[in-house]
Amino acid sequence: MDIAIQPPAAGLEDLSSSLDQSGNEAMHPIFAKMPNSVSFNKLRKRLLRQVRQAIEDFGMLNGQKRWLIGVSGGKDSYSLLALLMDLQWRGLLPVELVACNLDQGQPNFPKHILPEYLSSIGVKHRIEYRDTYSIVKEKVPAGGTYCALCSRLRRGNLYRIAREEGCDALVLGHHREDILETFFMNFFHGGRLATMPAKLLNDDGDLMVLRPLAYVAEDDLAKFAAAMEFPIIPCDLCGTQDGLERNAMKAMLSDIERRMPGRKDTMLRALGHANPSHLLDPKLFDFQSLFAEPKA
Repeated sequence: MDIAIQPPAAGLEDLSSSLDQSGNEAMHPIFAKMPNSVSFNKLRKRLLRQVRQAIEDFGMLNGQKRWLIGVSGGKDSYSLLALLMDLQWRGLLPVELVACNLDQGQPNFPKHILPEYLSSIGVKHRIEYRDTYSIVKEKVPAGGTYCALCSRLRRGNLYRIAREEGCDALVLGHHREDILETFFMNFFHGGRLATMPAKLLNDDGDLMVLRPLAYVAEDDLAKFAAAMEFPIIPCDLCGTQDGLERNAMKAMLSDIERRMPGRKDTMLRALGHANPSHLLDPKLFDFQSLFAEPKA
């Protein structure tokens, strides 16, 4: 890797205007071995724009100085880290990044992959071991799903690590599909209109939870991760279980998108255009004070 490349002065609006001495586009060294193709360059720039748009729309940089990036070893978190490092390198993300992997004690977890990869790209990182796997196996009845308890245990540990590392925010790799699936899980099974917010204050009020991939399509992340050849680590806890509610929502959304292309983007826009007066929640809109004024 040629770590001597200097960040360009240009902003994200014109990525192609920043060239190195050979006349090629200047970019973060993490992309040194990326495919040299028009399609990949378009994909990378689209992802960078979407991430930056989410950061701006939700005020993710307000008062932030140091972010803890949760890196699981999956395509989403690898992509998140690479895109944030690129924005930071371009001077568009003025925060310090600390990558963190929580080794949850899963059998056959390849412990060497993430430390080696994170060291190779030169990012500050912390690898933490906590055997939450045994707790999940003990607490969840046979045939039950692990995801909810596993997620709660992981989140609690990441909050602790963020505090120990002096971070202002925990940054996670949830994307467009995660947000839509969560919305429909709440809609169908919880009887409420809610989803993963792009920006959330934790219960203790001392850490922000940020999701800069909120506008990014999962298919784009899969293409990006494959092209970048990230050393993917599968999730044995969730991936081996059938019949999860989230999988049913994913299948439903995929079918809708197949039959009516573009509906996922429309749904995501709808989540940003709530109209309380056209819903049925009197806590959000004062229907009691709504009166007609007779015409003279």
